[in-house]
Amino acid sequence: MKNWITEKHQKESLTALKRLIDIPSINTADGNNFPPFGKAIEDCLTEVLTICEELGMTTYHDPAGFYGYADYGQGEELVGILCHLDVVPEGNLALWETDPFEGVVKDGVIYGRGSQDDKGPTIAALYAFKAVLDAGMVFNKRIRFIFGTDEETLWRCMDQYNLNEEAPTMGFVPDGVFPLTYAEKGLLQAKLIGPGSKELSLNCGEASNVVPGKASYTGQEAAEVAGTLEKLEVDFELVNQTITVNGKAVHASTAGLGINAINQLARGLAAHYPQPMLKFLAEKVATETNGFSIFGEVKDELTGELTFNVGSIKIDGSGSEIMLDLRIPVEYTIEDIALTLEKVAEEYGLIYQEYDAVPSLHVPKESQLVQTLTTIYRNKTGDLTEPSTSGGATYARKMANMVAFGAHFPNGKSLAHQENEGMKLEDLYLAMDIYAEAIAQLCCEK
Repeated sequence: MKNWITEKHQKESLTALKRLIDIPSINTADGNNFPPFGKAIEDCLTEVLTICEELGMTTYHDPAGFYGYADYGQGEELVGILCHLDVVPEGNLALWETDPFEGVVKDGVIYGRGSQDDKGPTIAALYAFKAVLDAGMVFNKRIRFIFGTDEETLWRCMDQYNLNEEAPTMGFVPDGVFPLTYAEKGLLQAKLIGPGSKELSLNCGEASNVVPGKASYTGQEAAEVAGTLEKLEVDFELVNQTITVNGKAVHASTAGLGINAINQLARGLAAHYPQPMLKFLAEKVATETNGFSIFGEVKDELTGELTFNVGSIKIDGSGSEIMLDLRIPVEYTIEDIALTLEKVAEEYGLIYQEYDAVPSLHVPKESQLVQTLTTIYRNKTGDLTEPSTSGGATYARKMANMVAFGAHFPNGKSLAHQENEGMKLEDLYLAMDIYAEAIAQLCCEK
């Protein structure tokens, strides 16, 4: 199988990746004005479209700033490659060994926010296209790189694209794990809202899609609560009148691998405070990560069981609120799960509010797209790992006949969303070569 990537492609791609990492494209706006998600994201969209023009593509920049795309080739069929330019915040700056918004190469790794998610894979796919073009291949299908700007939040960019633009006939998203992900669980994020408390104040957790690793309570009942937590065998620390519960933080899609500190703290507090939100958490969630006490068993053979995560909690004199993240097996509907959750919440005097809902994805494993991409990966790497399913969410589920295809390798260390995010150059270049073969087979004359 042809090796598409030259030293020139490697060098130029690294320069281009630094151009994108240097732009701190964090969402800083609410989507209601221009630019919808902040100037830095708009600047990053402009920059990537400039790179695409340098590579020989024609480009389109949505006047409202939600998305852009770059085209090449001719033919009725449109092959899409869906990428995102927004990144999560840098986290704890003290833990970074380099500037998170400066692409720095050190010991064979390029560091910087977005190097793994998703600027590095985006550049790998773009320069894979350039390598195919440089090899003189003739495109008998059109290829379109679609750039989203709101992936880390609510995906409003893809909603706008789908409203206004042509849908690809097939394609892939370089925002997952090799060999590829052919099924993704449905995603439901919701709030439960309830009454406040004059005796209790809590503010724990940050994001619904992260299992909280710490949760703290300060109050006059600290000693009594500590005693309850000891009986429950919860790991915690007590300093003066502050209790800090120690859990284990993981992504919500793998909640079963973590320990939710909010749920553990709520079990202890519920014994001392007659507060409906705490009662709900203690009785209907407790240590469960599959929502069994609320829904019963929700599981299918393809994607496994439901995951249920309490990402944050706030209780004060004015009210109470928890943020939830549910990953729902593909054989179940989001609507049925939401209805059950709403009914159970009502029993505790809590109000259900949907925050975000994204349908599941399933492209059959035996489909031509899955088989073609899997074979390419295996021939390039010798790795016979089977295609997988996931509780994670990628743009693939927003369009038909799409799968997540790399650029993370199965045995590599995932640093996305973490301090010192980085991508090995050898992985970047190997992904680029894999993508080049995929583009050649999907888009070019045989």
